Amino acid sequence: MREDAPVTASTSLNPRNDSRLKDMVWIPGGTFAMGSDRHYPEEAPVRSKMVAGFWMDKFPVTNTEFRKFVQDTRHRTVAERIPDAALYPGALADKLVPGSVVFKQPSRRVDLRNHYNWWTWVPGANWRHPEGPGSSLQGRESHPVVHVAYEDVEAYAAWAGKEIASEAEWEFAARGGLEGAVYTWGNEPAPGGKIMANTWQGEFPLVNLNVDGFERTSPVGWFPPNGYGLYDMAGNVWEWTSDWFIPRRAAANCCAGAAGGGREKSYDPQSPEIQIPRKVMKGGSFLCAPNYCFRYRPAARIPQQVDTGTCHQGFRCIVRQKTAAEVN
Repeated sequence: MREDAPVTASTSLNPRNDSRLKDMVWIPGGTFAMGSDRHYPEEAPVRSKMVAGFWMDKFPVTNTEFRKFVQDTRHRTVAERIPDAALYPGALADKLVPGSVVFKQPSRRVDLRNHYNWWTWVPGANWRHPEGPGSSLQGRESHPVVHVAYEDVEAYAAWAGKEIASEAEWEFAARGGLEGAVYTWGNEPAPGGKIMANTWQGEFPLVNLNVDGFERTSPVGWFPPNGYGLYDMAGNVWEWTSDWFIPRRAAANCCAGAAGGGREKSYDPQSPEIQIPRKVMKGGSFLCAPNYCFRYRPAARIPQQVDTGTCHQGFRCIVRQKTAAEVN
């Protein structure tokens, strides 16, 4: 159920006199069924959630937009800095160099239980060089920026006078007013045979048929928008949210977010020696396929350590509507 948030002279933001709202869409507040009981366990249980209205970027932040931010602030992304050895016990010296994580397509079938079969740490990979040294942004100016860690995302949002959406805000917006639909556009994967998002067609990670026309990222806005007029809320790149990652079943039974508890509970239990918290990412990417990572859906979610960006992760921003109390 959707309900428009009340807008008054003291609380409304006007896109005609607020430059932040250019290329943003108003998302009405409302109550919705968040999550899914039909797919991955971390998406369950389905529960009722209410969000207030807010403005959201129509598109993920592009390379051109991120370049403007870097030129204005001289920001150096996490991938462009030498990692702190104290944060990575036992890390090899040759890995403690500026770089990022890049997808490398294997030449034969591999064990899907081991993601290291297709992910590689590449020295020199960053937002300017998405596949590593020798690659560039030429021809990708309107593609989503990638290889951005959460610190980079927060810095961009602060510079732009915006914020990062919570998981609930992001999922509500992605659904586009469709209650309980599997995809951002409905329940059919390709209605009328039309490809609706930049995802992997074929057997991941070995065979990419490129039916959608893109092997990697695509220009923002290339595929149809959802019901709210938002583009790329499915596929293309995963997007950061502001929430700490906690398996949803656990979160439903405890006050994990209270007093900072969410941060501690977000650590990866499979790597207890690395105390780097994880945020929730949403939306799926060009690497998501039905046979692996069927997550180009509004309910889908994955954890991502805040210090790490990859070649398939980006973000977009929101502007929250101020209440009368906040204004006064």
